[in-house]
Amino acid sequence: MLDDLKIFITAAQTKSLTATAEKLGMTIATVSRRIANLENTLGSVLLHRSTKGLTLTTTGASYYRECAEFIEALDQRISDLDSTLNSLEGEVKILAPTNLGAGPLDEFWPLFAIKYPQISLRIELSNDFQSLQDTQADLALRSGQSSNQSLIQRKVGEIQGILVASPSLSPFPETIEQLEQTQSVAGQLFNEWHLIHDASGAEQTIDKPHRHTCNDMRISVNLVKHGHEVTFLPESLVYDEIQAGQLKRVLPEWRGRSREIYVVWPYRRSLSVRATLVRDELMAFLHSQAWFKPS
Repeated sequence: MLDDLKIFITAAQTKSLTATAEKLGMTIATVSRRIANLENTLGSVLLHRSTKGLTLTTTGASYYRECAEFIEALDQRISDLDSTLNSLEGEVKILAPTNLGAGPLDEFWPLFAIKYPQISLRIELSNDFQSLQDTQADLALRSGQSSNQSLIQRKVGEIQGILVASPSLSPFPETIEQLEQTQSVAGQLFNEWHLIHDASGAEQTIDKPHRHTCNDMRISVNLVKHGHEVTFLPESLVYDEIQAGQLKRVLPEWRGRSREIYVVWPYRRSLSVRATLVRDELMAFLHSQAWFKPS
C-alpha cells in the first residue's frame, strides 16, 4: 500500500498519468491500475480523470494533505538508509571473545584499518555473552553455535586446544600419568581438560587441582612461560610462543576438543558494505593462520 500511496502523491503533484509514469519508471496502465487499487481499498475516489489531466477530489485533497509529508519523509529515510548501508565511510561495531580478539587477532585489526582508512572500527571484547541487539553491533565472533534463531551464523572453522609448558620444565611430562602429577595453570574456561588421542581416538579427562587459576588466558600463558607448570589453551594463543621456542607442546599426540568459531550477524538487519568487508576480510585472515582449521 505504501507504493500505491507514493504513486497517488506523485500523480497529485504532476496532475498527469503520463508524467507520473515517466517519473516513476512505470507504464501509464500500471499507474492507473495502482491508483484504482488504492481507491478501491479506501472506498473513495481520490482523483478525477479528464482529457485535461488529473484533479484531486475533496477526499483526495484531504488524503494528500495527510499522507504527502509522511511519504516524502519516509522516502528520505529510505534514501539515507541506503546511503548509510552502501557507503564505505562510517562505523562497524564488532563483538569478539577477549582471548580471540586480543592476541590472535592483534595483526588483523591494524591491517584492516590501514587497508580501509575510511572505516571506523568499534571493537568490544568480552568473554561474557553480549547480545548483538542490545549492543547494536553489526557482527560478532562467537565460540560455539548459538540457539538464537534471529542470527545468521556462518561457521568459519575451528581452533584446537593443546597442552604447553616452558621447555625448561623438568621433568617434562611424557605420559598422561606424569601430566597428572605436574603442577598446572588453568583458565576458568579450561579448568577440566578433555583430551583426544590423534591416532587412536581414545579420550582422557584430566580433572586435577591447579596451582594457579585465572579468568584471562593470557595470564596463563605468561605464568607458564616464566614458571614450572603446564597449561591447556587454544593453539591460537600460544602459536607464536611455540614458534619462538618460549613454549613447547606437552604430549603432542593428545589434543583438546576443537572450539568451533562462528561469525554471526542479525537475520533481520541488512549488512552494510563496511560490515561485509570486515566479515570477509576477517574470515580470510583466520583461514590464513597456521593455528586455524578452516571449515
